[in-house]
Amino acid sequence: MDSTRSSKTRFLRRPPSRRALLLLALGAAALIALWVLFDWNWFKGPLESRVSAQTQREFRIAGNLDVDLGRVTTVRAGQLRFGNAAWSKEPVMAAAEHAELDIEIWPLIFRRSVRIPEIRLVKPLLRLETGPEGKGNWIFGDDDGSGTPPTFRKIWIEQGALRFVDDRRNTDIRIDVNSLPPRSNDSAPAVTLKGGGRWANNRFTVSGRAESPLELRNSDKPYRIDLRASAGATHAHARGELVDPFRLRDFDLRMALSGQNMEDLYPLFGLAIPATPPYRFDGRFRRDGQIWRYDRFNGVVGDSDLGGTAIIDTSGDRLLLKADLASKRLDFDDLAGFVGAPPQSGGGETSNDELRAQAARAAADTRVLPDTPYDLTKLRSMDADVRLRAQRILAPSLPLDDMDAHLRLEAGLLRLEPLNFGVAGGDIRSNIRMDARKQTIQTHAQVALRGLDLGKLFPDAELTRDAVGRIGGDIAIRGTGNSVAAILGSADGDIALGMGRGQISNLLMELAGLDIAEALKFLLTKDRVIPVRCAFGDFAVDDGLMRARALAFDSTDTIIVGEGSINLKDESLDLLLRPRPKDRSILSLRSPLVVSGTFKNPSFRPDFKRLGLRGAAALALTTIAPPAALLATIETGPGEDSGCGGSYAK
Repeated sequence: MDSTRSSKTRFLRRPPSRRALLLLALGAAALIALWVLFDWNWFKGPLESRVSAQTQREFRIAGNLDVDLGRVTTVRAGQLRFGNAAWSKEPVMAAAEHAELDIEIWPLIFRRSVRIPEIRLVKPLLRLETGPEGKGNWIFGDDDGSGTPPTFRKIWIEQGALRFVDDRRNTDIRIDVNSLPPRSNDSAPAVTLKGGGRWANNRFTVSGRAESPLELRNSDKPYRIDLRASAGATHAHARGELVDPFRLRDFDLRMALSGQNMEDLYPLFGLAIPATPPYRFDGRFRRDGQIWRYDRFNGVVGDSDLGGTAIIDTSGDRLLLKADLASKRLDFDDLAGFVGAPPQSGGGETSNDELRAQAARAAADTRVLPDTPYDLTKLRSMDADVRLRAQRILAPSLPLDDMDAHLRLEAGLLRLEPLNFGVAGGDIRSNIRMDARKQTIQTHAQVALRGLDLGKLFPDAELTRDAVGRIGGDIAIRGTGNSVAAILGSADGDIALGMGRGQISNLLMELAGLDIAEALKFLLTKDRVIPVRCAFGDFAVDDGLMRARALAFDSTDTIIVGEGSINLKDESLDLLLRPRPKDRSILSLRSPLVVSGTFKNPSFRPDFKRLGLRGAAALALTTIAPPAALLATIETGPGEDSGCGGSYAK
């Protein structure tokens, strides 16, 4: 036993052979040489091949490759290029001057999947675009589903650029991107955005912040944004969530929208809205399939408040706008664009440079009726179903109280049914039909006036301050033309207005009858009122010419009978009013009055050439009575004197 232990001890103490030492030295030298000479660039080829195979895109590393080994291995590389979809004209989808990628090794080896917890990029460029069939280049693999896309979690960007191109929609956007500090260690850093380009062929700029660009590939997870964009004078501020933002499939945003003129929304969104003063709105902006909703928005247009809900339906052949709008205080001239006229621009009115220039031209024009033609292309480009209710109307020159309008537009056929106004304690109810399906618009208008208070019609006139009476009537006209002036200038139809019993300033009647003595007496003492028995005007309209069939004003003091015409085509007046005072004033001139001039500059003068020629007038003044069609529209009042006119002594 002792001999055995002694032999083992001698074996263990035996020095290694020369051969063993040589082999050990060679192995150590080989390891040192490998350590000194090893270059990770040897693995660029296999790595490029692996990524290319997994994504079905070409991947190249033109710079150096360096690796820190571990369970999560860090790969550093320079001058990276990642290929684009086969259908794209641009060969590169993504590039970076420098990149660091953390790659999980075990999934890469055993599951053959690329899992990248974090990417750090310096001066990256990412090009996102949609193909001819609407497929995005961010969708990897062939149509048969081959190829497994890599999985990303975080991305850090320094001096990056994002470009989005959609040739079908004439859209090309470039945005500079930089990462913000992450909210937590597990969250993907958000980014700041600044750039612009073309949206639907309209130049615009954008700035703000958004979630990590990696979230763009997740079409089911909401993508949060807070962006401000401007296209000319139109500005938008969107904040909230998008789902599949490049298809704009679904989103839920707060959207503030403002601009100088709502007419500018047509090239941006296809909304054919007439010219307006500056506007601003804020509301909830959502999309559900092909339905876009602007819910519970509030704001102003010019000097009017406006709120409600608007829906844009893009599922049909034409865009459909449906809206339910309300205004608590509507400045009436803010609607001037709907008739082709500019809103007022003076006296503190909200306006813009373009509308101020239009208002200046309108003020210098000798005509009153708007002659700006309607845009037939716009009228045919979309459909609409819009309801607008105004509780109070601001119109200093018009005694308007409220408004209820319902506009329908379908394939160029526009209907306002109804277009109702509360006016001077009464109302004006209208139905208007404009057919723009042909080159020349054909218009039909039915207007009913009921119970308009004479005193309230002219609230600022001293001579009508104490006037009492209710005015009613009917207007039925049809015309052709592409502007308000052209439509009225070609109009045919009937216009009839009348008033029953009431009262009016005696001074006004004396001035109308040119009774100088009576007029001076009331001017020097005190005006008083006298009863009105009736007043009416009945016109036949033929090719824009209104011819008086019956025109009279009868009071206990004076009776006036008129004749003549009003030309809507050239806006001229040609009326002869024959006043005959019923009293015996020795200074009563009893001269006819000539109403001439234009709508903008009317003229009232006595016709002294006809002074004393009263025979024909006397015959005409013996009896007058309103046309039968007017009797149902005016409040004639009870009593023996309610009949208009009647016989009297000459």
